[in-house]
Amino acid sequence: MRSNFLRKKNIEMYDDNPTISHLNTPLEESKQGQVFFKEEFVEDDSKKKFYIESYGCAMNFSDSEIVASILSEVGYAPTKFIEKSDLILVNTCSIRDKAELRVRKRLRVFDKIKKQRPGMLVGVLGCMAERLKTKFLEEEKLVDMVVGPDAYRDLPKLIANAEEGEKGVNVFLSREETYAEISPLRLNSNGITALISIMRGCDNMCSFCVVPYTRGRERSRNLFSIIAEATDLVGKGYKEVTLLGQNVDSYKWENPETKEVTSFADLLEAVALVNPDLRVRFSTSHPKDITDEVLHTIAKHENICNYIHLPIQSGNSRVLKLMNRTYDQAWYKERVESIYRIIPDCAISSDMIAGFCTETEEEHQETVDMVYWAKYSMSYMFYYSERPGTLAARKYKDDIPYDVKKRRLQEIVDAQQEVAHQHNIKDIGKTFKALIEGTSKKSENDFKGRNSQNKVMIFPKTEGVKPGDYVMVKVREVTSATLKGDIVL
Repeated sequence: MRSNFLRKKNIEMYDDNPTISHLNTPLEESKQGQVFFKEEFVEDDSKKKFYIESYGCAMNFSDSEIVASILSEVGYAPTKFIEKSDLILVNTCSIRDKAELRVRKRLRVFDKIKKQRPGMLVGVLGCMAERLKTKFLEEEKLVDMVVGPDAYRDLPKLIANAEEGEKGVNVFLSREETYAEISPLRLNSNGITALISIMRGCDNMCSFCVVPYTRGRERSRNLFSIIAEATDLVGKGYKEVTLLGQNVDSYKWENPETKEVTSFADLLEAVALVNPDLRVRFSTSHPKDITDEVLHTIAKHENICNYIHLPIQSGNSRVLKLMNRTYDQAWYKERVESIYRIIPDCAISSDMIAGFCTETEEEHQETVDMVYWAKYSMSYMFYYSERPGTLAARKYKDDIPYDVKKRRLQEIVDAQQEVAHQHNIKDIGKTFKALIEGTSKKSENDFKGRNSQNKVMIFPKTEGVKPGDYVMVKVREVTSATLKGDIVL
């Protein structure tokens, strides 16, 4: 039975989080705060329970599956109910201010629940753990453990220390850790699509970004362990994998025995060859490493999806230099043109930041213009929020007023919605191969799937097909976010 506190407190929560019912707060990112639990999983009341919420990027969601695997090996079982848990873990993000605010709100909720459940432990994982360890442990005293993204193997020891009344802390960054041999416990999987982490860290040092400080230097995972994981997933019936990394296309692994170097293009091809029915996606990439070799590899294999995330961040060359993005507008446009030349049906998405330090109205307009020029199928769009410790925080004044940032962001959003809608209108009448991922959230009578371009497709259920099947779907109508159609038998 849920506590009175949970029932009564009007907390900003996520619609799909089962821990607090009847709340309907509109939020930008549907997966933020997602609880890791497989619905068909039967809770084992004989074991201690762990509960994980994840915030931020796909890497954090993948890391939560690794953490779940480590905990299961030492006798813990997952639960989707806070009030049943012996251990609450929050996998955090420091990329944007909102992510931190949401996590802090949740920690205060957990602190109140903890007082009602003696012996319960609360831990913070991930990027915020590394950056705010002192605040969490000593000043705010909201948690028992602080565990950085390279220290998850240390969790059993840190839990034991916390049970003895000690504060468990390990935020050291590693130059080698990739968790290569740990098989993730896929508690949040639909059994059709899965994440595979192929590299960790970042060497790019973009001036606005905390990732190099919270996740450390780039290191790539052993090729053979990646192929083994993909092969295992195929054997279990999975139909799609997404290769993950802070800069996934920076992947470079040297075989210690042969000294042979595997590039990202080589890896893409190796995973594609695991099984022709296994779709391969990747996220997220840096434009500098989307080489023609990578593009030709995508074009060569039908099961490598025709979709590339190519973050621009700003359409203006001066701002790009301030951001330390290592390219200018002209160079970026050449990459976009190469993508459309080599992979004509490719969809491109992007990241954009509105209101970076010293950005003028004219420079902002170049970002809006880039949306129309590049014809992005979708984008992740944010206004700039200064992150402590970054190069931008140390060197530049955050001098764009909040209301100006919000207005500029809205202009980018409006442009992107218009372009996405036009992008989708061109698909009316076309037929795409869609992988059925499950039932549509809006109608029990419809399936939801995605095509190679990563576009969501909604189509009526048809006898004889099920989630995990590939079907041909002809598009009859569209919105800015969705293609609607019918299965072509």
